[in-house]
Amino acid sequence: MSYDPSNIFAKILRGEIPCKKAYEDDFALAIYDINPRAPLHILVIPKGPYTSCDDFVSNATDEEIVGFYRAVGKTINAADVISTGYRLISNTGVNAHQEVPHYHVHLVGGADLGKMMP
Repeated sequence: MSYDPSNIFAKILRGEIPCKKAYEDDFALAIYDINPRAPLHILVIPKGPYTSCDDFVSNATDEEIVGFYRAVGKTINAADVISTGYRLISNTGVNAHQEVPHYHVHLVGGADLGKMMP
C-alpha cells in the first residue's frame, strides 16, 4: 500500500480539515473519532506519512517511533482510563478493514468493551 497524501488524516495534519484535539506534540496528533465505537474513542496519528505499523517501524526514525508511542501514553493518561481499562487497536489492510491509509492507533474505553474477538 502506497501512502496517499490526500487521505483525511493527512488533510487534518495539514490543518485543511478541522478536528477536536485530545493531544498534540511534535510527533503525533490525537483526535476524537467523529464516529465513536465506545464512550471514549480517540485516534492517535503519527505526523509522518506512514501507511501501517510495519511501515512506521521500518521507515520512521527512532525519534519518531519513541515520540509517537510516548504520545500514545500521554493520551492514555490524559483520557483517565488507566484504572478502568482501555484497548489499543490498529487496523491494517483489507482483512482488518483499514479505512484510512495512514497509520493510526484507536484508543477506546469508558465502558466494558467485551471480548476482543467475537
